[in-house]
Amino acid sequence: AGEYVKQLSQQSDGDRDLQEHRQRIQALSEETAQSLKRNVYQNYRQFIETAREISYLESEMYQLSHILTEQKGIMEAVTQALLLQADRDDPALGARRAAAADPFLPLSAKDAAASEEGRQRTLTTLLEKVEGCRDLLPESPGKYLVYNGDLLEYDADHMAQIQRVHAFLMNDCLLVATALPNRRGAYRYDALYPLDGLAVVNVKDNPPMKDMFKLLMFPESRIFQAENAKIKKEWLEVLEETKRNRALSEKRRLEQEALPRPAPTPPESTNPFDEDEDEEEDEPSAEEEVVDLSLEWIQELPEDLDVCIAQRDFEGAVDLLDKLNEYLADKPVSQPVKELRAKVDERVRQLTDVLVFELSPDRSLRGGPRATRRAVSQLIRLGQSTKACELFLKNRAAAVQTAIRQLRIEGATLLYIHKLCHVFFTSLLETAREFETDFAGNNGCYSAFVVWARSSMRMFVDAFSKQVFDSKESLSTAAECVKVAKEHCKQLSEIGLDLTFIIHALLVKDIKGALQSYKDIIIEATKHRNSEEMWRKMNLMTPEALGKLREEMKSCGVGNFDQYTGDDCWVNLSYTVVAFTKQTMAFLEEALKLYFPELHMVLLESLVEIILVAVQHVDYSLRCEQDPEKKAFIRQNASFLYETVLPVVEKRFEEGVGKPAKQLQDLRNASRLMRVNPESTTSVV
Repeated sequence: AGEYVKQLSQQSDGDRDLQEHRQRIQALSEETAQSLKRNVYQNYRQFIETAREISYLESEMYQLSHILTEQKGIMEAVTQALLLQADRDDPALGARRAAAADPFLPLSAKDAAASEEGRQRTLTTLLEKVEGCRDLLPESPGKYLVYNGDLLEYDADHMAQIQRVHAFLMNDCLLVATALPNRRGAYRYDALYPLDGLAVVNVKDNPPMKDMFKLLMFPESRIFQAENAKIKKEWLEVLEETKRNRALSEKRRLEQEALPRPAPTPPESTNPFDEDEDEEEDEPSAEEEVVDLSLEWIQELPEDLDVCIAQRDFEGAVDLLDKLNEYLADKPVSQPVKELRAKVDERVRQLTDVLVFELSPDRSLRGGPRATRRAVSQLIRLGQSTKACELFLKNRAAAVQTAIRQLRIEGATLLYIHKLCHVFFTSLLETAREFETDFAGNNGCYSAFVVWARSSMRMFVDAFSKQVFDSKESLSTAAECVKVAKEHCKQLSEIGLDLTFIIHALLVKDIKGALQSYKDIIIEATKHRNSEEMWRKMNLMTPEALGKLREEMKSCGVGNFDQYTGDDCWVNLSYTVVAFTKQTMAFLEEALKLYFPELHMVLLESLVEIILVAVQHVDYSLRCEQDPEKKAFIRQNASFLYETVLPVVEKRFEEGVGKPAKQLQDLRNASRLMRVNPESTTSVV
């Protein structure tokens, strides 16, 4: 850079050339910066799209892995079925094949019973080492231990080691226990997972994280690490094999229960009247219908629901549930149906938990109210409309609160209030429209929405008052801010929702405080000017100043001000009276912007107090003044107050409020408002 500048200085003719070079370099710098910004933005968009594609690809790979696992299970089941059929056709061949496959196969029923008893004894011995599982693990004759071993558990998000566990795989469930410190070979119960709701996923090695696999128990998941690749492979194979055997045994049990059982033949009776009774008893049994649960889609329903929940296919899961309910609607409730219902109800609880998590405020609040429509609609289809309504409104309340909290507090209060009203009332309007769409057939939920809207309005008013009233803004700024809030609130009338009365009720206390505070300021300023009053005419020095005062008085509603102007730039009024007129009319105009019926008496009493301060001073000065010329000037100011200012105040108040004020009429019509002690400076009403 130094060499370049030196060379440039030698070649340039003077300061102008250097300035031109500098401008060109600055232009190139700005152009380069803009180009970099565009490239960064474009790369960021491409990064987001790539991440989305990777997410889709991961989901498809998981689906593909699940499909391949199912295909493998189907092939093995078909092979086993063919072998069983061949064994039934040729028992000798089956015995030879079994002996060749397992040389240690028990040769008699007694040996088989001994083997079963030994496996159960092994399970009991191992479980005695686990604290807290005796009451949780139901004892059943067919339960036995398949596999067990030590594993390391890792955090699914940060891949940090959590603890060392010992897993016990039984033929129908998986028990996870944590190692007890200072007690070798002893464990404490941690979790128990039925194999029906358990999915096993292989985790690709990514050094130093290797030999890992994931267990999915929807909606949670856990990651474990085996000691080496061989043990990991054994765990994966044994888990899949045990799950498959469990599914086959359950299927055979359902098929056997679905078969009609022959009724036992009653003993022959010599009573001739028993024949009629038997015929009457046979009629209802003939009418009983056997529920066919051997259909393929019913057998695979629990696993299909697990897959739908894992793939976040909530619509597909609810469709399957509707199909099952429709199929069983007119069927009798038998024991197999109850067991199937129990399994399905467990999946319904899992699905409900996932949908509830989707609507929780902890999730991302981006996307607006429409982002919740999917979960809300499925909860309503599941018959959980009340819960869906509650979660939807909690989600939207958190979103509105977050949006308000993220607003930057600008230097100008009015600018911040514009942004605050836009964010809040737009969110409220969008929420109302989405609520009307989602809960169109649930009229009972609308009262909950009105209660939610009221609480949200209270949150908005808290933020509004903190910025407008707590910061002691001027009355004009507060009036403009309240006007903006009212205009935005009227937008809700598009959907038939009127919350104006709520915003009035919540703001009335702060507005009363602002009016009384500003009234006190005007009274103090008027008293201060009264204490320095010399009762002299105003000399504005220039015609421009006189013209400006004329315009100000005209804007205040004083149309006959010209009759109080004198020669040149003189005004035949006191500075105190003119300042009081402008300040009082400004207070009235700003107060009328804030006006609603609850503020009527506060505004009226404030006006009367302000006017009484000026009238007291004029009346007292008129009584105490001895100079005839000054006394005539005071009478002229009193005439201006009574005949010009008070009628204008009364007229403007009636226009803004819609009805006349008797207190102002009485104040104007009274010729002498109070008695004054000439020796004292304090007026007594």
